[in-house]
Amino acid sequence: MGKWRWTLPLAVAIVASTVVGGGAGGIPTTLDGPFVPVTSPLDGAGFRGRAVDLPDSDPRVRRRARGFEPEQISVSLSATPDSVWISWITGNFQIGEHIMPLDPTSVASVVRYGRLRQPLSQKAVGHSLVYNQLYPFEGLKNYTSGIIHHVRLTRLKPGRKYYYRCGDPSLQAMSDIHVFKTMPALGPRSYPKRIAVAGDLGLTYNTTSTVDHMRSNKPDLVVLVGDVSYADLYLTNGTGSDCYHCSFKTVSPVHESYQPRWDYWGRFMEPLTSTIPIMVVEGNHEIEEQIEGKMFEAYNSRFAFPAQESGSFSTFYYSFNAGGIHFVMLGAYISYNRSGEQYRWLERDLAGVDRKVTPWLVASWHPPWYNTYKSHYMEAECMRVEMEDLLYSYGVDIVFNGHVHAYERSNRVYNYTLDPCGPLYITVGDGGNRENVTTRHADDPGHCPEPLSTHDKHLGGFCATNFTSGPAAGKFCWDRQPEYSAYRESSFGHGILEVMNETHALWTWHRNQDLYNSTGDAIYVVRQPDKCSVQPMVTKPHKTQTLISDS
Repeated sequence: MGKWRWTLPLAVAIVASTVVGGGAGGIPTTLDGPFVPVTSPLDGAGFRGRAVDLPDSDPRVRRRARGFEPEQISVSLSATPDSVWISWITGNFQIGEHIMPLDPTSVASVVRYGRLRQPLSQKAVGHSLVYNQLYPFEGLKNYTSGIIHHVRLTRLKPGRKYYYRCGDPSLQAMSDIHVFKTMPALGPRSYPKRIAVAGDLGLTYNTTSTVDHMRSNKPDLVVLVGDVSYADLYLTNGTGSDCYHCSFKTVSPVHESYQPRWDYWGRFMEPLTSTIPIMVVEGNHEIEEQIEGKMFEAYNSRFAFPAQESGSFSTFYYSFNAGGIHFVMLGAYISYNRSGEQYRWLERDLAGVDRKVTPWLVASWHPPWYNTYKSHYMEAECMRVEMEDLLYSYGVDIVFNGHVHAYERSNRVYNYTLDPCGPLYITVGDGGNRENVTTRHADDPGHCPEPLSTHDKHLGGFCATNFTSGPAAGKFCWDRQPEYSAYRESSFGHGILEVMNETHALWTWHRNQDLYNSTGDAIYVVRQPDKCSVQPMVTKPHKTQTLISDS
């Protein structure tokens, strides 16, 4: 297949009709596959983006709130369509050698909301917290956040607009009125119109293009598959680099992080996130290790997750429903062992999915299993070995990943073998971050990485070995684009998922260098529930490798 450059209005017209067999309007379906692998060439003339961070002087990241007025407002989903979370920050952060954390109980967490703009007759109260990023080394600056508020709204009507204000009315510190729309009711004929999927955003000038393109597509939901602010590309004094280890490896005694970049990101994103729900899963740039081995403090504190509602009780993995779609968000940087808590939760969650109610099953985590770029090649192989059988047995339809700063869409695949019942794997780690796009492929001559170089200590054990069968048998890399890779391109962008019914969904990928109403890749994803039945597996723990512990 070649490159697809359809305008969005045409795609919308197509999806309105019933799609069967071959691609309607020239857009292929997964039934037409497997496709001959295609790599978009780097011609040098295309716009690859300005991956330069926005400075702290940019008006879009500067603090405009006064006193304890809310800022960095965001909406996220609960596990079911009758509930959402509203989050915001009051008060300013502090950074320096001597800091005094704010008292989170000093400002109330209140949301006034209703179906009408006035009056906002309903009220919900939540909780608040403050987090710190501390370093036990002389000369490094410590950070303490503003007061972070999370309030859960319940008993909402599915598929309806709600107006809201958040803040502390006793301090006359309430936000402007914002509006959000709840997800559609559960059911096989009930779906959000568009779901935006992006990864590895950061806060560059190219990020602004990604977000502008995303907003122009009018999504009902945004799924962010990890690597959010890239605050860890900075020293605590605010000095940044495109490559932290290249610039600072011999300068700092610890991997530092400049936490104000998180506040800048929240301010820039507020026009989107205060209206469109955003669901986030952790990436490696959220690790941000600090004093006493603490990690993920910013990620755990700044976002609200349906952890309790989905039974995971963890911010690293959880699930939620969006109409007839069940989303499973998984954590790659904590234990994924078959004997671990995450795996046992995943078994319970998948077993509880009724495909007659939520026909579509979508999974997301940060590092891809099926990646043909040199960057992060086979890095998450241990996670694949542990979890792939379980996801396949329950008939996962689509998997979204980030981490690799490029776009790639697979053929349907299972255990590196083309399989019509395997998931479609889509990597969208091309959101615009400062580390720029990835261009080298593992199958390019001279670019196959050494197996030991693919190990990441944060991803657990080492499982990457030579292929034992197929065209690459006895080798660590293919000598051409692997057959499971359908299309790949090194450009910044984002994707849109439009589910039409129980069996058909349209996936489009939108490049930043294209016009707002055009697509760089498009395919109809077709489910075959009669052919690909759900057959839950009996789990047998692996005993061959030591992976990440639950502690």
